[in-house]
Parts: sequence; C-alpha cells; structure tokens
Amino acid sequence: MYFFLSNLSFVDICHSSVTVPKMLEGLLLERKTISFDNCIAQLFFLHLFACAEIFLLTIMAYDRYVAICAPLHYPNVMNMKVCVQLVFALWLGGTVHSLVQTFLTIRLPYCGPNMIDSYFCDVPPVIKLACTDTYLTGMLIVSNSGTISLACFLALVTSYTAILVSLRKQSAEGRRKALSTCSAHFMVVTLFFGPCIFIYTRPDTSFSIDKVVSVFYTVVTPVLNPLIYTLRNGEVKSAMKHLRQRQVFS
Repeated sequence: MYFFLSNLSFVDICHSSVTVPKMLEGLLLERKTISFDNCIAQLFFLHLFACAEIFLLTIMAYDRYVAICAPLHYPNVMNMKVCVQLVFALWLGGTVHSLVQTFLTIRLPYCGPNMIDSYFCDVPPVIKLACTDTYLTGMLIVSNSGTISLACFLALVTSYTAILVSLRKQSAEGRRKALSTCSAHFMVVTLFFGPCIFIYTRPDTSFSIDKVVSVFYTVVTPVLNPLIYTLRNGEVKSAMKHLRQRQVFS
C-alpha cells in the first residue's frame, strides 16, 4: 500500500506541476500566451501523468481487493516484484496513451484562431482551433481517453462491489477496518474519475463549466489526495492525537 501511495504522491506532484505554474502566471501576471511547441509539450505531459494516475488508482483498487478478500494470499499475489511490474506497466501505458493523443493533435492543420477557451492546453480545446473537420479526431479521442477513463472506473466499481459483498462474511471489526481502508480511496476515485469522464466522453460538445471541471481534476484533486489519505491513516491520526494532547498539556 505504501509503495503505491508513494507513486501516487509522485504522480500528483508531476500532474499539478504541468498546469499550475503556467496557470498562475496567466492569472497573476496576465501573461496568457504560450508557444505552440510548449502547448503540445504541456498536452503530452498532462495526459501522461493523468493516464498514469488512472491506471495507478485501478491497481490500488485491485491491491485493496486482494488484501481484504484474500488476505492469506496477499503476500504472494502482491509481492514487490509484481508491484514493480505493475508500476512499470502503468507508466508504459500512460506513455503510449499520451503519444497517441499528441499525434492526433499535431497532425491537424492550424491556420485560423489561436485562442483556446481553457486555462491550459488539452486536446478538446486545442483541436477546436484546427481549420478542418475534427469530428473523426474527436471520436478517436473518445475511443482513447474516454474508453480508458470509463473502463477503469467500471473496474474500480466492480472491485469495490466485490469487497462490499465479501464484507458480509466478516466480523463487525473486520468490516469497520475494511471500510475505513477503502473509503479514502473511493473518495479519491470519485473526485478524479468524475471530471475525467465528464470531459473525455463527449466529442465536439463543450459547456461553459468545462474549464472549472478541468481545473478540478488537474489541481484540486492532486492537492486533496495527500490530505484524504493522510487523515485516514491510523499512524498519522495517532501522531496528530499525541500532538494535540501535548499542546493541551503545554
């Protein structure tokens, strides 16, 4: 669990670092321009870390499923070699996904407007600037990003459903511990997958709320992840309790 949490922390830092600095520059310094090359680079790394986080959350759900539903087999099923292989696979999958998204974007001709209706460069707002029909490209984006987001979310729902079904056979204390372990993960999954599915499962359709939703999954969720996981951790809660007691005593 801690191995995957450390990887999640790294992904969250990288994910936010792709968009937040340029976003703050535009909001605070009124520098709202970006070169085409930097825009494509931002798009590439945005999808790389976002897709890596999607795969990582799915792997973490499987890790929790094995730990709760097959605890005696957990050390063999989720040994360190398997964990390293899964992390390597998620980065490989994220790289392939990002390369596909970038290729779909840069192959289009851009000869018209140069203003995107977003706080950062992403595929849906960028391809709207292309001076050609982008319906096919939009469908390919849905079949890539939308399918990955929706399929992983359904896999997560399935794993949690299996966990809830298995809890009926456990004691009240076992159910409490299992639900406490999974509740933080489920909160992160909901906060992250909801906006992703909302953005990437509808081609050639945009709403005014899209900018707010995109900021939510690129900035807000990575910031909340450490708080959600930390506050649900027994060791951290114990340390905070001792700290409060020391402060009261002082």
